Amino acid sequence: MPKATEIFEKVPDFDYSENATSTNPEEFEKVVRSRRSTRIYTDEPIPEEIMRRCLELTLLAPNSSNLQPWEFHWVRDRDKKTELIRLCLGQPAAATAQELIVCVARLDTWNRNRKMMIEAMERSDREVPASALAYYRRLAPLAYNQGPFSIFGPFKKLVFWALALRKPMPRGPAGKADMRVWAHKSTALGCENLMLSLRAFGYDSCPMEGMDSTRVRKLLKLPRAAEICMVISAGKRAPQGIYGEQIRFDPSLFLFEV
Repeated sequence: MPKATEIFEKVPDFDYSENATSTNPEEFEKVVRSRRSTRIYTDEPIPEEIMRRCLELTLLAPNSSNLQPWEFHWVRDRDKKTELIRLCLGQPAAATAQELIVCVARLDTWNRNRKMMIEAMERSDREVPASALAYYRRLAPLAYNQGPFSIFGPFKKLVFWALALRKPMPRGPAGKADMRVWAHKSTALGCENLMLSLRAFGYDSCPMEGMDSTRVRKLLKLPRAAEICMVISAGKRAPQGIYGEQIRFDPSLFLFEV
């Protein structure tokens, strides 16, 4: 029987290959450089087909162990949208937007999604490495299960610390705080996919953290283990929609070669 950690230690013997698609770096750079946080939108609607395509592309973002700990709530109900604008403090980026998407990090769906991963691999017509199945069957529950009220957290921290005395070892997630970081990281990657997808289709967006996240969660009737990562507004950029030139600091402050 393979070790659950074997998938990290050597290349699995996958019966699968996929060639990289030819891309246009100039067009991608244009998308990235033209994406700006838009504060005011025009009245031009975003076609439903384009919104759906952008949301589908959102779900193609990389994420931790492919456990996809995210949800994206496209708020279309008129009354809920009006209330969401209020909960986003009435800021123009929300009030003038054609569409609003609430991006949610889920701390509690990892086990459901883990089981779906196992089912997908078991249904596959291709041979799935035993180490991959072992990871999802044995290691993932050990890594992500925090127990009721996160009671496993302190014990896991101690175990990780002791094991790391002898070899490199992941130090988490151990407790709710680590699970929050874990879920929000993957959700934020999805948010970037959404914003770049909108820009590629000629529309703009604004990621908003200025909101009453507790009331937003109640508005959408989400459980306590669902946390609002951000609200993204979308629409066609108005002429005065960008408040100023993009400011970035000296790259030497952030980029390092070691």
